[in-house]
Amino acid sequence: MSVSSEHERIARLGARLRSGALAEQDVGIGDDAAFLHPELVVSVDAAVEGVHFLPRFAPWAALARRAAVAALSDLAAMGAAPMGMLSSLILPRGLDDATFDALVEGYAQAADEHGAPVIGGNLAAGTEVSMTTTVLGRTSAPLLRSGARPGDALYVTGAPGAAALGLHALLRERETDDRFARFVEAWRRPWARIDAGLALRGHASAAIDVSDGLLADLGHLCAASGVGATIDIGALPHDATFDAAAAALGRDPVELVLGGGEAYELLFATAGASPIEATRVGTVDAEPGVRLRHADGRVAPATLAGFDHFASGGER
Repeated sequence: MSVSSEHERIARLGARLRSGALAEQDVGIGDDAAFLHPELVVSVDAAVEGVHFLPRFAPWAALARRAAVAALSDLAAMGAAPMGMLSSLILPRGLDDATFDALVEGYAQAADEHGAPVIGGNLAAGTEVSMTTTVLGRTSAPLLRSGARPGDALYVTGAPGAAALGLHALLRERETDDRFARFVEAWRRPWARIDAGLALRGHASAAIDVSDGLLADLGHLCAASGVGATIDIGALPHDATFDAAAAALGRDPVELVLGGGEAYELLFATAGASPIEATRVGTVDAEPGVRLRHADGRVAPATLAGFDHFASGGER
């Protein structure tokens, strides 16, 4: 029996479920979130034990906060202000009350920090902890993946790759090593870039959050916009401390920046200068496909793939 990739399955799902009942101004399956005219933005995300995290990676409150932030990041990518969240928790029957209270505390922290109160949800029993978060936001002018044009500059916020490096340290049980402390913290305590998304409205021609990896998510943006892109490897944001920590784990720092997910940063295209603090990493091209420009000027097709839930391999 064949098993399609995650994004092939999203395409199959969209082909069957994309509704013709949506109004012309609405946005359904295929972007970071759905937009229902005139202002409502809705998205959902899941964090599953053994797939997205292991309990030893962080205290339960931090894991729950992180699950909420992952969903809230979709609102940031759409340029939407949070309105609220719904949390659906699947918990093992033997999970104790102290752990349950810690999960609740994590959601409360994310809600307070991002102005997104938890307004409902569901509880059910299962075999592992699963946290599904639905987020509601508001914007009259959503940022979409589909507006990038040839000649636009490509920018990314923050430090993509830092959280991915932290995840590798956690997987190798190296989190107590001082060399990896700030990267482990980047994985454990991300922030949804809500303020950045709001500031990009009216400036960015297209945007997406970096959850599957810079190259993978750039590929989604390019596909939606019908364009290609060239990334300048020398412009990627990483420093000597990052490079040394990556080497200590046997990882290539550039591959981590380009292929590591978990970042929840914003990647966006704009015809002008960036209105927010961000790093210019490339240019939108008319020619389809994503390419890498090396320091010697050589340009080659990008080959790194991002995270795929249905590819063979270990946990995320």
